[in-house]
Amino acid sequence: MKAVVIREFNGFEAFKVEDIDVPAPGPNELRVAIHTAAINFGDTLISTGRYQVKPVLPFVPGAEGSGIIDAVGPGVTGFKPGDRVCLCGFVGDSRSDRRIAGVCAEKTIVRPDNVIHVPEGMSLGEAALYRSNYETSYYAVVNKANLQSGESMVVLGGASGTGYAAIQIGKALGGLIIASASTEEKRQMALDGGADHAVDTNAPDWRAQIDALVGGRGVDVVYDPIGGDATERAFRSLGLNGRHLVIGFAAGRIPALPINLALMKNASLVGANLLRYFDSGDDEGVAALRAGLLAMYRAGKLKMPPVARRYPLQSAAQAFSDVASGKLAGRVVIDVSDSL
Repeated sequence: MKAVVIREFNGFEAFKVEDIDVPAPGPNELRVAIHTAAINFGDTLISTGRYQVKPVLPFVPGAEGSGIIDAVGPGVTGFKPGDRVCLCGFVGDSRSDRRIAGVCAEKTIVRPDNVIHVPEGMSLGEAALYRSNYETSYYAVVNKANLQSGESMVVLGGASGTGYAAIQIGKALGGLIIASASTEEKRQMALDGGADHAVDTNAPDWRAQIDALVGGRGVDVVYDPIGGDATERAFRSLGLNGRHLVIGFAAGRIPALPINLALMKNASLVGANLLRYFDSGDDEGVAALRAGLLAMYRAGKLKMPPVARRYPLQSAAQAFSDVASGKLAGRVVIDVSDSL
């Protein structure tokens, strides 16, 4: 079978499409024939050795995708060959201590807890975009920030995968949602995704614009997958008892905050690490998260983000490079197979 195999951390030019053996599922493992691989910003960091945890070489990249189960190992319950599934596994692979889903391949091995059934009415193409960003944003906005109806939320990176998901989840909860994005195309994408307002990330009067949109009260919640210079400016825009969600650092720099700002506002800096939550052993909580997200989807309150570019598996290096550039408004996907 064809697969992208990374044998060294040396930039996207190290990506090679190879012919490798079809893996066989072991105990408590599934084999999935991949339909679509959705490339996230985190994938670009993992695949080049710049993530907090480095996977063991060699490995097949790709944390999120969709496909059809074609084999199950001993002990698997709840899944069978022919089931349509969404895959999500972020650091490593399904075996030993590693968990990358490895969706940049025609087939991959995953554990049952790395997959869910595709919701009824959702295509396999849409399903590839459902898991990582929407589960992350639901956990952050609902579980950690506890956004209430009538509260305001500024979404930094409003056209990013997690930002677009946060906009829709925030609107579903009844929030006033303000997206921040760097280009007109990205701001329009955020508005099309449900944001009430969209402001230019590079505007010199950014804080004044935000303040005017919330009537001078300060923002209740900041959703921050960006980091860098954006973080302190956004934290200063919080109102009394505001919550600043830390999702990631797409800007490439981990910021430092004057902590007196938290004291002055009674504000909270809140980490939202979905993987840590999944590892906590709170199986009931994880099930409730997924049920809540599914209820929003079934109610018609969530739509998958637009796809900016599609690539064949042979062009995976370019797909990852496009995501790393941060210039595209919309998701980048790899069409691994159109025969499923």
